Amino acid sequence: MASVAVVIVTHNSEQVIEKCINALKQQPTDDIEITLVDSGSHDSAYLNTFEQLPYVKVIRKGNVGFSQANNFGYNSCSVKAQYILFLNPDAFVNNLTLSLAKQLMEEHSDVGCFGGRLLGYDIETEMPTGRLDSTGVFRKWYGRWFDRGQGEVDIGQFAQIEETSAACGAFMFCRRQALQEILLPGGAVFDPDFFLYKEDIELSLRLREKGWKIFYSPELTTYHCRGWQKQRSQMDISLRQNAARNEVLLYRKHPSIYFLWALLKYLCVKGFRV
Repeated sequence: MASVAVVIVTHNSEQVIEKCINALKQQPTDDIEITLVDSGSHDSAYLNTFEQLPYVKVIRKGNVGFSQANNFGYNSCSVKAQYILFLNPDAFVNNLTLSLAKQLMEEHSDVGCFGGRLLGYDIETEMPTGRLDSTGVFRKWYGRWFDRGQGEVDIGQFAQIEETSAACGAFMFCRRQALQEILLPGGAVFDPDFFLYKEDIELSLRLREKGWKIFYSPELTTYHCRGWQKQRSQMDISLRQNAARNEVLLYRKHPSIYFLWALLKYLCVKGFRV
């Protein structure tokens, strides 16, 4: 029975999903199961090929959102899976990443989730960008959450394993025991109130409130497309508004003085489209 269950949410992910699955197939372990949850692709027929693989399960849903789709995936995982990897379809793990993640979990029994070193990848050119995408999620003194190192030229910085405030949702390697302790009603891991954006931070906060640590390891390298990489002004205004709205929601669920920053940000995005 699988000891690592990988949950991948797809949404019109034709361009990247094969590369994502192929990277997982290269992992030197035979105890991986993969659950693909399609959340409202225009045509999910591109997933038919993967249904033929014995270690892949495909679940098709309407556009239920990233959080809820991950919840469907989590609840379909084998009960024997000790670790759950929530992975984006545009994230491609390096060969030893999962084996190293399991080893790190065994060495750090107080860690509920490991985030990795995410490196930029341009799917159009099929080439790494040479820049960092995320080395953990942190919070500015005034309340803004950010992916550390994002956009920086990768020169080997952030080379130490360390505790972080949150993990980036593109790669969250979680301990099943920790997730079971923070389940929401209906067996939800991710809060379904977060349709898209900030759900990874909210999950990280719940883990920390239960006493579990969130760690970053530079050994857990994964390429991540993330666009790559739109300027804020090029992002659809509805997506920016949704992200800002969810930041307000985050601080309503986890009360903090930072709520003032989140509210101001939301009002600026909504009123001035900044």
